[in-house]
Amino acid sequence: QVQLVESGGDLVQAGGSLRLSCAASGTIFAINAMAWYRQAPGQPCELVASVTSGGSTNYADSVKGRFTISRDNAKNTMYLQMNSLKPGDTAVYFCNAAVVTGRTSIYERDFWGQGTQVTVSS
Repeated sequence: QVQLVESGGDLVQAGGSLRLSCAASGTIFAINAMAWYRQAPGQPCELVASVTSGGSTNYADSVKGRFTISRDNAKNTMYLQMNSLKPGDTAVYFCNAAVVTGRTSIYERDFWGQGTQVTVSS
């Protein structure tokens, strides 16, 4: 089985910065796309940023220019650098990864981390 573990969430003042990490472990042949999602109280889960295996990135309009997604394939780890944080960024942040767990890509599955809490005070 594959596990994703997020870390780095914290309580921070508006204007501050945080760096989230997501480490994947288990039976991993390859990791294709990876992404960060977040869910605030009373709101649906939303896509924050994604990165493909080729390094192509996409961001939600609300975080463009402030957040940067990256990955280290050698470590099976993804990061989210968050700068100029706003109270509206307060949410539980989840790591998502499309992981190939067998010898061919037909064994690709989506996995989710447990989430890490980010709280931004005004």
